[in-house]
Amino acid sequence: MKREFDRTIEELGLSTWAEAPPERPVTPVLDSPARAGRLYLSVRGKFTLSLVAAFAWAVFSYLAAQPWLGDLSRLVGTAPAHLAIFGIAILPGFMNAFLITSLCLDRRPPIRMPGTTLPGISILVAAYNEEASIQSTIKSIAAQQYPGPFEVIVINDGSSDGTAQALDALRHPWLKVIHLARNAGKSNALNVGLAQVRHDLTLTVDGDSYLYKDALRNLVGRYMSDPPETRAVAGAVLVRNSRENLVTAAQEWDYFHGIAAIKRLQSLYQGTLVAQGAFSVYDTRTIRELGGWPHTVGEDIVLTWNLLSHGHRIGFAENACVFTNAPTTWTQFVRQRQRWSRGLIEAFKAHWPLLFKARMTTLFIWWNLLFPYIDLAFTLAFIPGLVLALFGIYWIAGPLTLLLLPLAGLVNLVMFRIQSRMFAEQGLRVRRNWRGFLFYALCYSFVLQPACVIGYAMEILNRSKTWGTK
Repeated sequence: MKREFDRTIEELGLSTWAEAPPERPVTPVLDSPARAGRLYLSVRGKFTLSLVAAFAWAVFSYLAAQPWLGDLSRLVGTAPAHLAIFGIAILPGFMNAFLITSLCLDRRPPIRMPGTTLPGISILVAAYNEEASIQSTIKSIAAQQYPGPFEVIVINDGSSDGTAQALDALRHPWLKVIHLARNAGKSNALNVGLAQVRHDLTLTVDGDSYLYKDALRNLVGRYMSDPPETRAVAGAVLVRNSRENLVTAAQEWDYFHGIAAIKRLQSLYQGTLVAQGAFSVYDTRTIRELGGWPHTVGEDIVLTWNLLSHGHRIGFAENACVFTNAPTTWTQFVRQRQRWSRGLIEAFKAHWPLLFKARMTTLFIWWNLLFPYIDLAFTLAFIPGLVLALFGIYWIAGPLTLLLLPLAGLVNLVMFRIQSRMFAEQGLRVRRNWRGFLFYALCYSFVLQPACVIGYAMEILNRSKTWGTK
């Protein structure tokens, strides 16, 4: 399918599809040979070194916490005391130490374009009540200078607002709109679109997202550059409406720091665990062979784990940026994170054998298994302990808790420096958002982790499922 633009705005990027997966250059991407004068360390070497550093920190933390554990054991017993302290301090410290060491060792390989053109792509946009933003999303796609054929398929999932009228007003030769009579959920909408896909690569974009310049080119370029067993690559999702209020200002740092850093870490060790629906590219034939997106609350994580369970690799393109609208109220935020937490439990239900795969990324599967325990310990132990500490009762939160602050500060500093460099390379600038950062660093977990606990419980109890907010 040929594409012509009357106007070109250097803003974003795209990818391709045919009958078989497009050929990619088989080049070592995760760790290319060392440049002259630079010590080369293999991915497995980095993994081992990071594990050693993380275990060293965990042992130090455990030894330093002995007085704390002793005092708490006399009050509640040895086992409950260890469960509480490991959940709120030792295990999070281990994870943060591993994260810091890995990010410091990470050297992202350059994107190696196979030529002047890239394979054809099909972009699926599932839209539900996106009247206010859907035209902007399509405009950002039109502004991309993607060097290859593409098509955009928008699936209006029974919207009850003016989404249908907004879509019908658009006129592009590469745009196809499908109106569904009733809302049946995001996975159903994506599968309807998948049946119409004509290219070898399928991208998903949320209906309230805005693609930054070269986003499509960078996302597909990373897919083409990564090892041949790669079957999906996640893009970098950032907050578009961060100036709206404190809720969105805090989430700006969560997306900019936490989510991006974790994906970068997982990609380093050859298996990003979530190719999020907001902006990711997939091999079309593989997705079809797996039956498309499952009818679950967390359709993207369950699909990603399905890919991993079949031995495929998932990458991450940190320079393929898309800006999306984050929840604007704490109620919406809590519902979103409950849905994400339910998706995690769904993924374990469907693909628990991943816990026993002999891969580096298996470590992160085990981490995800520990997240409900850590969130529960934070909610039921640390928060009550902090309240008691305000009254001078230091059973759980006390002076030794301050040991966590230097590591937390170092984590944020490392993530900020890495993300800032990426922003500078893309012509972006990190805006001053001190109010959001302070809330994110000091208070965010007090909303996030209890919300996750509720989400885990809802999925375990098999409560009803709806699309809801993103």
